Amino acid sequence: MNTRPDQPLRLGTRRSKLAMSQSGHVAEAVRAITGRPVELVEITTYGDVSREHLAQIGGTGVFVTALRDALLRREVDFAVHSLKDLPTGQPDDLVIAAMPLREDARDALVARDGLTFEQLPDGARIGTGSPRRTAQLNHYARSLGKRIETVPIRGNVDTRIGFVRDGELDAVVLAAAGLNRIGRSDEATDLLSVDHVLPAPGQGALAVECLASDTDLIAVLGELDDPPTRAAVTAERSLLAALEAGCSAPVGAFADLLADGQTVNEMRLRGVVGTLDGSTLVQLSTTGPVPQSYDEAMSLGRELADEMLAKGAAGLMGERSL
Repeated sequence: MNTRPDQPLRLGTRRSKLAMSQSGHVAEAVRAITGRPVELVEITTYGDVSREHLAQIGGTGVFVTALRDALLRREVDFAVHSLKDLPTGQPDDLVIAAMPLREDARDALVARDGLTFEQLPDGARIGTGSPRRTAQLNHYARSLGKRIETVPIRGNVDTRIGFVRDGELDAVVLAAAGLNRIGRSDEATDLLSVDHVLPAPGQGALAVECLASDTDLIAVLGELDDPPTRAAVTAERSLLAALEAGCSAPVGAFADLLADGQTVNEMRLRGVVGTLDGSTLVQLSTTGPVPQSYDEAMSLGRELADEMLAKGAAGLMGERSL
């Protein structure tokens, strides 16, 4: 890290409105800590320009590679990622210095006429580019005694909501955190309970990444870290890695802290994997002491993954087509 106080720190970010918004929040926090200017460096990733479906171009890791390359070339000092976009393997020469306090992890429905999911008509067309959402939405619909048609879509928030406004789709499903971060949470007509639809591992959380050798910057960014968020997300991503599932697999996971009165004493981790038509889900949970270390959080995820594999999860993950 350049230590001249007048030298701006360079924050690498994707160009989308959502990425710029969440990176802007991190930039403000780093400015407050360091008293130094922070400039956003916009980087176009392959995932931003490709119109193919994510599962066909390598999963959501396609949003990360260009940012990491810029870090390694020292074109930026640190980068902000949506944590759910990060592959589960961490390069040795980079470190996630901070996982700030997590936003709402739930999925949000934006439907015509203000409808909730349960109010959607039989046969409703719902847009999503996520196999995880597809599997669970179809299962949720089946539990209500109706069917839906999931339609694969890509694009930014405006594009996706536009499909509903234009009457092409009855609804779309987006991350609630994204809508919150760009000030559009009022457009959600329903927030999908994690009891029905588990989010992607790490959904709603951010990863602030820099060079592993930049110890001064690691110390600065570490002040943004939220330990409960890191413990929860680490457990979720451990589950994903142990299931040997890429970002394109229909895996959902969510860890939350359980309190006894005012005292938080346990963490519950839930995981799900299913067929895209929602006919079969393997959904399990485990509860244990709040992890106090990286290794403890990783163990919680691996243990639940082992239980899910024993219940047949591996056979459900072979289905990748959209």
